[in-house]
Amino acid sequence: MEHYATAQQVYVVALVFARVGAMVMTIPGLGEQPAPAQIRLSFALLLALVVAPVAAPHLGALPDTVGGLAGAVLKEVILGLMIGAILRMFLGALAAAGEIMAIQTSLSFAQTADPTQAANGSTLATFLSLLGVILVMSTDLHHMFIGAIAHSYVLFPVGKPVPVHDAANLAISTFSGSFALGVQLSAPILVFALVFNVATGLIGRAMPQFQIFFAATPLQVLLGLSIFALSLGVIGMVWVSRYRELLANFT
Repeated sequence: MEHYATAQQVYVVALVFARVGAMVMTIPGLGEQPAPAQIRLSFALLLALVVAPVAAPHLGALPDTVGGLAGAVLKEVILGLMIGAILRMFLGALAAAGEIMAIQTSLSFAQTADPTQAANGSTLATFLSLLGVILVMSTDLHHMFIGAIAHSYVLFPVGKPVPVHDAANLAISTFSGSFALGVQLSAPILVFALVFNVATGLIGRAMPQFQIFFAATPLQVLLGLSIFALSLGVIGMVWVSRYRELLANFT
């Protein structure tokens, strides 16, 4: 290897690839399950070659022992997975909003394979999850991902202990914030469902012989989807704004 690169250069690229590869395999958009793992790892290697000159001053010298080298690589993989998991966790806000909307519009029984969550979910939740990935790529938020990768070497220097406590607190706050945001994004449907259910309940109470369920369910689906379509633009704008604020913490 000395004819092509020094041992220090190989060490720098390998260490950067360990963190970048773990992040690329988990972050939204770039780390989706339908994308072949070979493509994602190839992109991670290319990105590692780009980021390596920036990160090189923060990496230090090549460890003297194999154990030290293995420990450094393991720490980088853990840091990459930690950052990528937190960035992906916020995508769950759209999935939570979709599930709540599906329940309130009686569409929760319609299950669809969600490629972003690697599981089955309601049709509305799957649609919003895919919309989140599209918004990430179309609003250039993936450029901030690359900035977060480069800046992570300032926030989490190589050789320092893994901040497990801080990472746990950040993961808890991100998860709770994403769920709260999901409830807020579904607020129009929640208000509609409350008013509609109260109205149908009063009608059913006033006319017990009237088959209110058969008359109200199609209307509930139609009006619910109409409100969902009208509020879709606001949902996307609010989610992108909050996601950009989260990414600003890493850049």
